[in-house]
Formats: sequence, structure tokens, C-alpha cells
Amino acid sequence: MSAVTRAEYCVIACAEAWRGAGEILASPMGAVPSVAARLARGTFSPELLLTDGEAMLVGADGTVEGWLPYRQHLALVTGGRRHVMMGAAQIDRFGNQNISCIGDWARPRRQLLGMRGAPVNTLNNPTSYWIPRHSRRVFVERVDLVCGVGYDRAARHPATARFHDIRRVVSDLGVFDFATPDRSMRLASLHPGVTVEEVRAATEFELTVPDEVPRTREPTSEELRLIREVIDPEGIREREVPDRVAEGGGR
Repeated sequence: MSAVTRAEYCVIACAEAWRGAGEILASPMGAVPSVAARLARGTFSPELLLTDGEAMLVGADGTVEGWLPYRQHLALVTGGRRHVMMGAAQIDRFGNQNISCIGDWARPRRQLLGMRGAPVNTLNNPTSYWIPRHSRRVFVERVDLVCGVGYDRAARHPATARFHDIRRVVSDLGVFDFATPDRSMRLASLHPGVTVEEVRAATEFELTVPDEVPRTREPTSEELRLIREVIDPEGIREREVPDRVAEGGGR
């Protein structure tokens, strides 16, 4: 089997966000997270609920399994029974996310999606982020506008903070979490072929970096088969993350 690509390591890293999740709704946003959620459902998280993005519950192969009316979707969101993996135009050291605008709110340089459901997502159910292009324009010292709520802001309201849970941030360079005393971002793993120096150079704020940083785990042969032959045979994942074969990758 050919060597593992960077995109496939990203799929594995995103899939791990739903390991052991139980019967909750996965809401992946983006090609890589979508492949990852289906991989998790088809392997180590068989109880995971997936949707077709509309009103149906589907299996890992897309087979319709049930109906999910919008009111029930909202009940899952507000009740904490969903784990959403969103994108971010900007994200800071405490996990504050911006998808609304770049620049001053009154006169933005760029208008983006708007806040959409980001505030409710981050205050009601587990949230992770997927960022396909790790750069200083995205990993910023301070976001221009807070859409998704980070740990520093959630801590100001203890009654709300008890439901606040940012699980991980996955980029094309590595995996990040908030397992630090002040709940600031920490480098949790590097994708093979990436260095700590490369991550630091692409991050505007100071990251917490352990003395030894593990590598993102290798996919198994079966996981690679599912990704390449069943879930994403057209290779859409490679369009989201440019086709770079990781050093030392493959099984």
C-alpha cells in the first residue's frame, strides 16, 4: 500500500476526536472531518450518529437509517449530545474562534460567514476545530471578533463554563489541545514530517510545547483501505490538504 499522505494523517487526527463518544451526533464541517467522522463510525465509534447534512441519519456508507427533524437536531445541540468540528478563519491561544469578519466590526476588511451557530455550539456541546492551512493569519494573538467562545471568556461565567468543552484543534501541521493550567493551547502531536519549529513559525502566539511531542498515530491498513476505497475513493481529502507524503509514513 502506498505511503500515508498528510491529508490521511489529518483524517486520522480528526477521527480520534470522536473516539469513545458513544451515541452522540457528529457534525463535521469540511471534507477531511466528514471523511473522519465516517471512518470513526465504521471502526472504533460504531454508536456515533451521522447525518446527510439535511434531515436524515445515515450510516458510514451513506445508507439512510432514520429521520432527524430540525427540532430534534436542536435538542441534541442544546442538550450537549453533539460534537461539532467547525472551521476557523482565526483562532487564538484560548480557543476563541472567528468566522465572521476580518478587521474592525464597523468597517471590516473582509466579510465572512457570520457568527452562525458558533456561540451556541461552544456553550452547549463539545467542539473541535479543523484548519486545513496552518498560518499566522489563522492562529492569531487575538481574534478580530469572537464567534466561538474560548476558555478565557467562558471562565468569566461559571454557570455557563460547566458546559464549555473544546476538545481539540487539528491543522495540516498537527493536533492541539488545551490541557494546560490556564487552558491555553498546547501542541499535542505533530504530523510526521513536521517540526516544532515549523509549527511555531506558523503560529502568532506562544504555544505550550512539551519536552517530547508525540507523532500523530499511523492509520492501520484497514483504516487506509476504508479511507481510500470506501469512504473517499475520489480523493477529495487530498484537495483540502495538498498531496504531501509524510516522511516515514505508510504501512
